[in-house]
Amino acid sequence: MTQIAAQDRDVFRALSDPTRREILALLRQGHQPAGAIARAFPVSRPAISKHLRVLRDARLVAEVRQGRERLYQLNAAPLKTIDDWLAAYRRYWQTQLQNLKHYAEEGKK
Repeated sequence: MTQIAAQDRDVFRALSDPTRREILALLRQGHQPAGAIARAFPVSRPAISKHLRVLRDARLVAEVRQGRERLYQLNAAPLKTIDDWLAAYRRYWQTQLQNLKHYAEEGKK
């Protein structure tokens, strides 16, 4: 059985929340100041700060200070490990669907 590293657990935990996934989607458009991110959601600014902290801890976002402003940018590199983990499940389902296709085609003969 494969063990998931602590860093990977942080990434899974960060991705488990829909608001954090939405923040990552927002950051795909480019750097965003913390205030702009907070305005995009119907929750308090402190709540968004907590979400950003979780994303920072998982290294999914990077914080850059420009003067008094904090800009956040997406760091997609930790998602590669998750994608690698999911690859085994993709192969499993591709095999299952291929087997189903063969079964269905055999039944037509």
